Amino acid sequence: MKKIAFLAAMLAITAAGMAYAEERRITVDAAGTVQATPDMATITLGVTNEDPQASNAMQATSDAVAQILKRLDEMGVKARDVQTRDLSLSPVWSSRNNPNGDRPEISGFVASNNVQVRVRDLTQLGTIMDAVIQDGANDFGGLSFGVQDPAPLQAQARANAVAEATAKAQQLAQAANVTLGPVQQISEQLGGIRPAPQLRAMNLSEAGSVPVAGGEVSISVNVSMEFGIAE
Repeated sequence: MKKIAFLAAMLAITAAGMAYAEERRITVDAAGTVQATPDMATITLGVTNEDPQASNAMQATSDAVAQILKRLDEMGVKARDVQTRDLSLSPVWSSRNNPNGDRPEISGFVASNNVQVRVRDLTQLGTIMDAVIQDGANDFGGLSFGVQDPAPLQAQARANAVAEATAKAQQLAQAANVTLGPVQQISEQLGGIRPAPQLRAMNLSEAGSVPVAGGEVSISVNVSMEFGIAE
């Protein structure tokens, strides 16, 4: 019985030691960022019309959008880069906030059609925006810049993040007077593509009347790394 108890105690001590060893970790977070010149833009444009008759409002909007789509095709924008994002028809109410308590009535209708367009030739961006405005686009929902192939930039940002995390872990190990061990666990989170804090002006619309500056975009990757502590 004493021998069994001794073995059990030794196993408990060994398990405790293994648990302690497993807890000896250095965990760090780091971000890697790469800045690049954009080679693509995404614009959201639309047409909105109001008319007492719903059919007239929708017809006017549809006609303008059809002309815009035709113009985009003529300017070399591929069908895969054009997508309808929102189509709506809403009533316009009169006397809704009338203090006299009159019953609200429908005085007309508003029809809207929004289209998202990817422009892969940025030298055409200003010209395209100018053309669609002439064709009836009266609602712009946003303009963003990006890159057509982000994979190489993400790979560089990932490498930068891992290097930064490793340097942090080495500094912590040195400060704690321990030896940094191998990587035990690593995870990443893509930070996406966003405008860089400092923009570098680019004249993208020499042929058009709409001035546009593309600047730079920032691609980032965040990593979390867990290192062991060597004995």
